[in-house]
Amino acid sequence: MSEPLKGTNNPGDPRHEEAEHSLRSILPIPDRRYSGLVVYDAKDPDAKFPPITPLRPPAGAPNVLIVLLDDVGFGASSAFGGPCQTPTADRLAGEGLRYTRFHTTALLTGRNHHEVGMGGITEMATSAPGYTSIRPNTCTPLAEILRLNGYATAHFGKCHEVPVWETSPAGPFDRWPTGNGFQHFYGFIGGETNQYYPALYEGTTPEVPDRTPEEGYHLMPDLADKAIAWVRQQKALTPDQPFFLYFAPGATHSPHHVPKEWADTYKGKFDQGWDKLREETFARQKQLGVIPQECELTARHAEIPAWDNMDEALKPVLAREMENYAGYLEFTDHHVGRLIDALAGLEILDDTLVYYIIGDNGASAEGTLTGTFNSTIGINGADDLQTPQFMRAQLDKWGSPESSPHYAVGWAHAMDTPYQWTKQVASHWGGTRNGTIVHWPSRVKARGETRSQFCHVIDVAPTILETAGLPEPVQVHGVTQEPMQGVSMVYSFDDAAPERHETQYFEMFCNRGIYHQGWSAITKHRTPWQFGHIEKSFDDGSKDWTQAHDLSKEMPDKLHELQRLFLIEATKYSVLPLDDRQFERILPEVAGRPTLIRGQSQLLFEGMGQLNENCVLNVKNKSHTVTAELLVPQGGGNGVIVNQGGITGGWVLYVKDGLLIYRYSFCGLQQYAISADAPLAEGSHQVRMEFAYDGGGLGKGSRATLYVDGKQVGSGLVERTHMLAFTADETTDVGRDTGSPVTQDYPAGDNAFTGTVKWVRIDLGSDSHDHLIDPEHLLNVAMARQ
Repeated sequence: MSEPLKGTNNPGDPRHEEAEHSLRSILPIPDRRYSGLVVYDAKDPDAKFPPITPLRPPAGAPNVLIVLLDDVGFGASSAFGGPCQTPTADRLAGEGLRYTRFHTTALLTGRNHHEVGMGGITEMATSAPGYTSIRPNTCTPLAEILRLNGYATAHFGKCHEVPVWETSPAGPFDRWPTGNGFQHFYGFIGGETNQYYPALYEGTTPEVPDRTPEEGYHLMPDLADKAIAWVRQQKALTPDQPFFLYFAPGATHSPHHVPKEWADTYKGKFDQGWDKLREETFARQKQLGVIPQECELTARHAEIPAWDNMDEALKPVLAREMENYAGYLEFTDHHVGRLIDALAGLEILDDTLVYYIIGDNGASAEGTLTGTFNSTIGINGADDLQTPQFMRAQLDKWGSPESSPHYAVGWAHAMDTPYQWTKQVASHWGGTRNGTIVHWPSRVKARGETRSQFCHVIDVAPTILETAGLPEPVQVHGVTQEPMQGVSMVYSFDDAAPERHETQYFEMFCNRGIYHQGWSAITKHRTPWQFGHIEKSFDDGSKDWTQAHDLSKEMPDKLHELQRLFLIEATKYSVLPLDDRQFERILPEVAGRPTLIRGQSQLLFEGMGQLNENCVLNVKNKSHTVTAELLVPQGGGNGVIVNQGGITGGWVLYVKDGLLIYRYSFCGLQQYAISADAPLAEGSHQVRMEFAYDGGGLGKGSRATLYVDGKQVGSGLVERTHMLAFTADETTDVGRDTGSPVTQDYPAGDNAFTGTVKWVRIDLGSDSHDHLIDPEHLLNVAMARQ
């Protein structure tokens, strides 16, 4: 039981509202024990108690929908003058506000990214405070604050905020969405996923799509379906409860997967190339009013090739890359539109505060200078295989389940028009400025207007708290909270008031900058697709909208002032020490972060799956063995024993027509198969693959040898191997390949093993096992090694 708030029991009394507001500054809201009269008999007329009421936010708190797209540049969507048609974004902008100076780091905590340990992606976390990938409990996320105030909360799509050593189905789950305030989660954990074969979770439980790509499956409509179903159910059961719905589909991050018919609508529309496309977009942006008439189109830097200098034989492929991407963005916007239509159908759209943030950073330049059919080719040194002839041969497959594509750097630059550079270059607006739309007809009276105040994604959380009438909590779960650094944007809803977010630093891979009261000082330290040199530039943001002019030599005192301000902000928010390492930080022993699997052995059991590379022993560039205990059915069996990776490359141990086979797929382009010389007999068998790495550097060859019950049954060479990664999104599975197939050689139909996989063990090292592993002691040995 709870008693009325002190001071008054009249909800309309200002003292009541003040007391309620104060009470919500400590979360969870403390329960208050009833202290009134208690009588002996419940039938006594004096046996009166306050009614039990569900927790709700203050009256008038809106529903909230945040749509966050991925890797979309400022100049991509038609809502901000781009060539990719986004009718949903256009519609919302026409009924709401376009924010033309909104900046991103893809976090919704209200705090700077280093402040919450996210100075880089989770896969490159270090032990330095600003880069651990561990959000401090002094910085409670927005979803948890809203949940503890009575909001219904749900997250659909991408979550790239879980420390990599906590991403397995074993947890812990404190930093998963359902541990961070979301009552419901359906999506994937990590930076990207295959759109046709996603590694999905429902809450914390692995989930496999109910259809194949051939049957029409694609992640984007699946996420929209699930979000629509959730919001309909929520409003049907608790219509008086506002919701917070975070829809972050992961599109249009690579791989650029989209049904062919969507890409085909753009055929021929990019044959003019990226330089001409920038000019066309720039003209549309001025006409639309999302950039000032006097601003300048920034020059293309020498590191980015001119369209006219590209190989003529490659240009049809380059054009198709952009057609495919444009179709992907329009396809994404279409399914966002289905969610918007569902809210309209429930007659709640006008009462829902919608943020449509078109990108979590600039467009991605991670696809190399020519684009790539397979996203792992570049990081594994396989560029020599991606010839113009090879690329042209894949044209009809671009964007299909057989591909894992990414467009060329030139297209990324064009998608960031009118700004310089791209994703990863956090110092320049091309890397951080994203078109954003706010739609809330019942509160925002302006229609189709633009707002040019400097804003940042850390402003979203305080904005939502203000619109909901909620205080920023000072204590959550007994922990005193750090104040939010964001500034509420509510002041800008009704008019073009002077901006209030006056100072903001930026940093990623030492590309860094500072904005302060219209001025910016910026340093590009590294080019995303190559190791760069340090450059300094200085700009007057109030006049030079696109950072086109370097004023550092003309105004050295102002430059020094801003440099000093950056150091102050960097010290305050744990940006220091600056860390420009890349490949080194991928290695946990160098970076100083924990690993899930320790020692030289890992034991797996049938049914375990969706284990990403951080959850499995690293077998790259070293000798190792894979051993499995099988119960083989009559006829020798069929199907996958264990696999790692998918169409982007990997390896698999499987049985086909009774024959034990080990297959290594190098970047999906070269396959090496070693097969047993006789089929497996019915019964229990121990099978083993020994991988004898040649050594002498990264990505070298090896000899793979197969054994059945200790007897050699096959051997062969693997000429090239992956250097750094098999994949960014595929998984390891036991007894079935749940993602995209490592090989098309699997038996037809279901690839699950038709017998029983009792266990699988991976061992690192070059020792040959001429004996069988005793299953009675297997688990104890594995545990001891860890």
